[in-house]
Amino acid sequence: MVITRELLIEGKEIGAQSGRTTPVINPSTGQKYATVAASGVEDVNRAVDAAQAAFEDWAKTDPYTRREIFAKAADLMEQRREHIVDLMVGEVGATRLWASFNVTLAAEMLRETAALITAPLGEVLTTQRDGDLSLVVREPVGVVAAFSPWNAPVILGTRAVAAALAAGNTVVLKPSEVAPLSAGLLIGELLSDAGLPAGVLNVLTNDPADAPDIAEALIASPAVRAVNFTGSTNIGRIIGAHAARHLKPALLELGGKNAVIVLDDADIDYAVDAAAFAAFMNSGQICMSADRILVHESLADEFTAKFAAKVAALPSGTDPSAVIGPLVNTDNDQRCGLYAAQRIAALVADAVAKGAAVLVGGEVEDAVHPATVLTGVPAHADLHGAEAFGPVCVVDTFATDDEAVARANDTDQGLTAGIITENGTHGLRVARRLRTGIVHINDQSVADDPQAPFGGFKSSGYGRFGGRWGIEAFSNTRWITLATQHASYPF
Repeated sequence: MVITRELLIEGKEIGAQSGRTTPVINPSTGQKYATVAASGVEDVNRAVDAAQAAFEDWAKTDPYTRREIFAKAADLMEQRREHIVDLMVGEVGATRLWASFNVTLAAEMLRETAALITAPLGEVLTTQRDGDLSLVVREPVGVVAAFSPWNAPVILGTRAVAAALAAGNTVVLKPSEVAPLSAGLLIGELLSDAGLPAGVLNVLTNDPADAPDIAEALIASPAVRAVNFTGSTNIGRIIGAHAARHLKPALLELGGKNAVIVLDDADIDYAVDAAAFAAFMNSGQICMSADRILVHESLADEFTAKFAAKVAALPSGTDPSAVIGPLVNTDNDQRCGLYAAQRIAALVADAVAKGAAVLVGGEVEDAVHPATVLTGVPAHADLHGAEAFGPVCVVDTFATDDEAVARANDTDQGLTAGIITENGTHGLRVARRLRTGIVHINDQSVADDPQAPFGGFKSSGYGRFGGRWGIEAFSNTRWITLATQHASYPF
């Protein structure tokens, strides 16, 4: 049965003014999974108007009421786990393990956000004049435009709106055309059922062909005062340029060319397990996925043999219990995973043609590209610099810490990294030299805690989600003074 959904504006499901719709395709089968409303610029205006109308009341809603809404939404998220898992499996071909993890982390994000609502958000400053009180306060900015991606739809759809709403803003959310249900409409439905007032969160779905116009109109709207986007670096540059043109702050969490570094004092078996998880969780379709495994030359032979054997044994296929599942395509109108698998295959073929060797995998199997490990990828191969965003990684070796750091930093992106070592001091010395927003010592590159600052460096974006940093990102910092005695003036 094909699901049919409309836009969420002012607490109601309504069709696009044009009456147009667009399909949602299951990447495993290439078949239609859902039909959603295809909004136009006129619908953007309706959504922004609804958010603007709801702003004043929501901004002055007491923090305890807001906290209760987020706590209830977290409970509802967990109570509806199986429904949400089924939704992700059908919409983006997710494995059940990955979909269930989305539910767990998204619920944790909602609870962390609930706690932050009643946390202190101001400061008292010292002053130069006796009797003056000098305050720093944080206030909501107004309407926030949010863009959520498809690869971790429930996690990143929740993250796109949670801090902004908690800070007292209203939001217009535009989820990815690939996952409009689980990255957008689901989040709106959960929060509405938890008691979020009508108009505070509005969700726009759209046809892929209309995405540039929708995004530009949303950011340009005078009522929109801040923007957040999670997605590819290429699209992030466009979103950032639109925001800059209108002098609106933007929080951009973009792609990564991440490395896991296995130092000479690492436990090899642990390193193998960590690297396999980093490279192949969600078939490598995570911004934090490890494209590169850098191994000290003294461990290289043993590590590579064990790593190749583990990767070769990873179950793959369209069954939701598989580790390596169908890929999601975002470039072709048919949006079937077959095209994404062929994109990965092209990167592998180019690397091999230029001198790389395939240790495991490499053959396309319909929409499922098997877990693939390469070695000897030269600098002029496309895979050397491109974010793979699929089940492929490169194993390389190094002789010194200096060499490992240089190779890990040899990218225009700087999101995250992992360092595998049994010596924390050694790991910390290396970590301090990496040019990334995140680094995990004696762990791999894929990790996310709701209370921690999350974001990248260089072309991986700027600004931070998570914890108090997320609240600050969607707040206006104001300086307010109170003079308790009359001042004297020179004229």
